[in-house]
Amino acid sequence: MARPNGVRELWQADKPVINSWLGIPASFSAEVMAHAGWDSLVVDMQHGMIDYQTMVTMLQGISCTNTTPLVRVPWNDPAHIQKALDAGAYGIVCPMINNRAEAEKFVSSMRYAPLGSRSSGPIRASLYGGADYHAKANDLVVAFGMIETTEAMANLDEIMSVKGLDAIYVGPSDLSISHGYPPGGDKPDAWMMEALDKILAACKRHGVQPGIHCGAPAYALKMIEKGFTFVTVGGDTRFVTMGAAAAVAEMKGGAPSNPARAGSSSPY
Repeated sequence: MARPNGVRELWQADKPVINSWLGIPASFSAEVMAHAGWDSLVVDMQHGMIDYQTMVTMLQGISCTNTTPLVRVPWNDPAHIQKALDAGAYGIVCPMINNRAEAEKFVSSMRYAPLGSRSSGPIRASLYGGADYHAKANDLVVAFGMIETTEAMANLDEIMSVKGLDAIYVGPSDLSISHGYPPGGDKPDAWMMEALDKILAACKRHGVQPGIHCGAPAYALKMIEKGFTFVTVGGDTRFVTMGAAAAVAEMKGGAPSNPARAGSSSPY
């Protein structure tokens, strides 16, 4: 019997998924994060420092726990998507899904025939997922298409009407720069709230799960209240940066922690 996907189980129970982010290229830090109790973790191959082989070891570290392993691929490329799935990712976050054609290409890469064009070769996935992984995979893995641009905002209904797109994932930084604003997350700005409301309404119309990248727990909780069912809270790099900056500040006179001054203004 295939290992269930914890993300899908939480959605089926009408519960939000509490996710975090992995950008440090190390299996041990991934294992430490997984043991913290996150519902899921995303291994970031787009903006993290992680190559394919390191990603595999990170998935192995996560699999020591009940945390669901997900991967953000570098781009909407069948080779990246299918190799991550074959390595045991139970979901893929795909950047820059801007229109129906791109969403269809992404979903096709996620599914075996007759639903898609995924090639059969679940080398590690069958070890992680179980002997019947191939038979269950189409209903098991989760396809997250990232909404990050004004083009995507104009094509929300086209994108979300693509059969097999399980969820979207809002990338606040790219969405900001696409609208002419500085990058960054956790924005309370009126334009951002209007954009999120528009995205949530489209998700509801099409039965697609809404996800969003957040930095602070307080903002993530507000996003759950708003209707998001998948929220990322920080990430390994951010936690190291903020924790180290806070400790140094306390030791050197109690100055308030400033992650940007500590060398990272990244939301990851």
